[in-house]
Amino acid sequence: MASDPTMTCAGAVVGTLEAHGLNRIYCVPGIQNDWFFNALHDAQGRVAAIHTRHEQGAAYMALGAALATGRVQAFSVVPGPGLLNTAAALATAYSTNAPVLCLTGQIPSRAIGRGIGLLHEIPDQLGILERLTKQAGRISDPARAAAQLAEAIAAIGKGRPRPVGLEIPPDILGARGDFAAVAPLSTAPEPEPDAGLIAEAATLIAQAERPMIIVGGGAQAAGATVLHLAERLQAPVLAYRMGRGVLDDRHPLAITLPVGHRLWKSCDLVLAIGSRAQIPFSNWGSDADLKLVRIEADPTALDAVRTPDLALIGRVETVLPRLAEAIDRSAPKRASRAEEISALKQAVAREAADMLPQVAFLNAIREAIGEDGILVDELTQCGYVARFAYPVHKPRTFISSGYQGTLGWGYATGLGVQDARRDAAVVSISGDGGFMFNVQELATAIRHDIPLIAVVFNDGAYGNVRRMQRELYDNRVIATDLANPDFVALGRSFGIEAERAASPEALRRAVAAAAERRRPALIEVPVGDLPSPWHFLDMPRVRGG
Repeated sequence: MASDPTMTCAGAVVGTLEAHGLNRIYCVPGIQNDWFFNALHDAQGRVAAIHTRHEQGAAYMALGAALATGRVQAFSVVPGPGLLNTAAALATAYSTNAPVLCLTGQIPSRAIGRGIGLLHEIPDQLGILERLTKQAGRISDPARAAAQLAEAIAAIGKGRPRPVGLEIPPDILGARGDFAAVAPLSTAPEPEPDAGLIAEAATLIAQAERPMIIVGGGAQAAGATVLHLAERLQAPVLAYRMGRGVLDDRHPLAITLPVGHRLWKSCDLVLAIGSRAQIPFSNWGSDADLKLVRIEADPTALDAVRTPDLALIGRVETVLPRLAEAIDRSAPKRASRAEEISALKQAVAREAADMLPQVAFLNAIREAIGEDGILVDELTQCGYVARFAYPVHKPRTFISSGYQGTLGWGYATGLGVQDARRDAAVVSISGDGGFMFNVQELATAIRHDIPLIAVVFNDGAYGNVRRMQRELYDNRVIATDLANPDFVALGRSFGIEAERAASPEALRRAVAAAAERRRPALIEVPVGDLPSPWHFLDMPRVRGG
């Protein structure tokens, strides 16, 4: 790209973001980043600044947009307390393998590491950033800034996608010179998977009589091939959090956790696709009769849960089609398992609906937002039930915090999901406890006209913790009761369309109306104590010692 001898380093940085298709950045401005925001001002109409009311909100919005699209999304914050406020979002991006770019400011270059006590100075900020990301660096040469940024963006997608961080001191951002934006770097094609290992894996899978496929977030772009393999092998496809939507839940072979548990004892092989398969192997047990084949982009992660009998290293999109071709050549035709699995699914669905009123609320949301609608779950009673009882039909339409289990992430993350997917109705579900973590972002929804529908289930407590205190600790309830605002009045005070829905049918009508209006909405659902869903989630060991 053409250089400009009067361009600031910040201008080259913003131009590089634009060249990489990053047409918005989630942000909170501040003095160390003034040059960056000055460059954003010049780029208005090409790169939008979506500013939030808290740095945590900005980082969660970038995370939500990344999870909803599978593409790199960026946020910008000031150093020190600004960066630290984003730590929970970065940890969640790491746990969900989300392609997030963190651009943080720094104190002036001359003062880094000297302990002078400048505004926002903290010890070893880069070290902190390194521990929350896949890769982190500092831009120290303005002439290298655009190239270093392009390298960082490229690094996000190599191997297992995870967040990357860059810190840029203000003197570097403000430097002028013969700078230019840098276009996306050309990347070497991913190596072809080992043909011998592919053949060996196909043979092992073909020999299995009752295989199971487990899909995680790494399989989100491979739904068609997963479907083909499932039907070819008559293998049920288990998805829990990150893998929901890879296979439409209406398919006879699509299963969630409770059905998977009932099938686990008789399963003789697991094909784990973009998943650690941590819960089944850690909680339900394993033995020599259960074989494991894994497709995994990160070779360092293979032995974390159980060493696979055979591992295929590479991106799912590259490896899985080759494996499917080999299986088509070697696997025998199998009798349909649709009737067996359908009976188990119906039994679990009846049991859940009879025991858990949460199911009716989730079904109401599902009906109201249509097939393309997106649900952002939370650490709340309906969120836990959603992991196995909410019907998911398409990839990237069930957004979860994965193993990090980040309380309070839901509303701000939902804003990012909705901002990135303006074509879809998006609902975030929260409890009253988690919702208040980022309630200030109601202002962001209004300011940027983001039509997210927030559903707040209000039980006046950290309900899951309170129930555990009652049931497991002899009713020794402490630090779980909450004082809440009038959520409807609060929403309306921000200019949000807000109402109260006291039943599943009322919730369905309210969500449907909000989805039709395409305006920011808040719906409070008063609930009392809800029954525990954990016997559907935390299930006992069924095999092995």
